[in-house]
Amino acid sequence: EGVCRAAGAREGTTLEKFIKWSCFITSGCVVIVFIFALYIGTLLPDTFLVTAGGDIAIAGMPFVRAAAAASTGEVAGLSGGSSYNADLTIAGIVPVKTVRAQVVERRVVQVCGTPFGIKMFANGAMVVGFSDIYTSTGYQNPAKTAGLRMGDVITSIAGRDTKTNEDVAAALQGLAGAPAEVVYVRDGVEKSVLLTAVKDSTTDSWRTGMWVRDSSAGVGTLTFVDPEKGVFAGLGHPISDGDPGESIALRSGEIVPCEITGCSMGTVGSPGELKGKFLSAHAIGSIRINGENGVYGTTRTGFSGQTMPVAFAQEVETGDAQILATVSGETPRTYHVRIEKISDADPRRNMVVRVVDKALLTRTGGIVQGMSGSPILQNGRLVGAVTHVLVNDPTRGYGIFAQTMLEQAEQVATAEK
Repeated sequence: EGVCRAAGAREGTTLEKFIKWSCFITSGCVVIVFIFALYIGTLLPDTFLVTAGGDIAIAGMPFVRAAAAASTGEVAGLSGGSSYNADLTIAGIVPVKTVRAQVVERRVVQVCGTPFGIKMFANGAMVVGFSDIYTSTGYQNPAKTAGLRMGDVITSIAGRDTKTNEDVAAALQGLAGAPAEVVYVRDGVEKSVLLTAVKDSTTDSWRTGMWVRDSSAGVGTLTFVDPEKGVFAGLGHPISDGDPGESIALRSGEIVPCEITGCSMGTVGSPGELKGKFLSAHAIGSIRINGENGVYGTTRTGFSGQTMPVAFAQEVETGDAQILATVSGETPRTYHVRIEKISDADPRRNMVVRVVDKALLTRTGGIVQGMSGSPILQNGRLVGAVTHVLVNDPTRGYGIFAQTMLEQAEQVATAEK
């Protein structure tokens, strides 16, 4: 009898331990799941685009789904321009985040991948360098001494507008060494400084020691055209001055036909570059926006390209994809890539793309300058555009969502009405 009691006691103790550990492990799993849900919530945007009658489905997170309430007949009957709140959950159980679903019509555009020449005139004269001036009292640099920096955009001198290099030179010569207020823009903020030109002993002219530039030209890749609204989108990043690296404040600009004539290969630490030439001075489009996510404008002629629907951001997934790029002549080719990472953290760098196509790697080494704007295709849709190369690995680069570029292009179309 004593032996039986001892055995029963041991069995009771073992069962109690099992129950305690089971509760502990279950509680731990629940905590981990909820922490994971909170983390997932930080990765998701606050707003999603969906088609009428559609639902939110995140390609990269198939375990996240909209709660059943978001699929009711009332929601399914909403038309374009409507919106509703949707509760996202993990497997329909653990709440993740409440988001706004904006009902829109699926847009279709003409995907290009063709090179285009860019001509831009800045809204002022940008400071791109400094050089000391030899005067009767020695070397001086009034502009640098006054506090001007590379990238500053000079908009007026002594009340006189300075939109071009010639405007700056004429204003300085007219002052003949008298102090003048110089108005400039730095980081989007208008500022002013008092500046006095000095007499250059070698040229007998009045100078301040700053070099300015009022225009820029280059080669990029056209991402898409919306023939219905007469707008285009390209590059996926702003046009910047090559010296200070500052985005150019647009006064006017146009795009022209272009041909790729050569390419310098990209290597670790040294990005390659497509070389091209303008085929005509006749503009095929007018630039309206030089923005953080690309160059946008209105078309003046027809463009060639394949018609393709634009993917919503949540439809983009890691895995196989293609890019359309032109590395010789005027005709784009399709090359294989892999989308390795997707993120909403930086709207200018939504994807990390790796080139896996042997033909492209042999020709360019990967992604090179001039390929910015090359369309990224996946599952029969336009999902984005190449924007930057990773300098330490030319086989990889960043991409931007096509949804973002389309939204910006539609702002151009709205402004033109």
